[in-house]
Amino acid sequence: MLQAIEGIYKDGKVELKELPSDISESLVIVTFLKSEKNHQKNQMMRFGMFSGNNQSTEADFEIAEFHGDSEDSLDWS
Repeated sequence: MLQAIEGIYKDGKVELKELPSDISESLVIVTFLKSEKNHQKNQMMRFGMFSGNNQSTEADFEIAEFHGDSEDSLDWS
């Protein structure tokens, strides 16, 4: 029976994300996928993360407020 299990190769070792079921010893074939060194997990923006020395003001949020799109034929009220 063939099983495919995801894992990571690091420092000369293969670390499996889960143990194979019903196998205590077996030959294996390891396929190396394209490395994603700059892979980042999804992150949400949070208040102040791009602010630098200047904090946003209430006026900044009023300028950026969405007031609907007159061309989409939707009632945004």
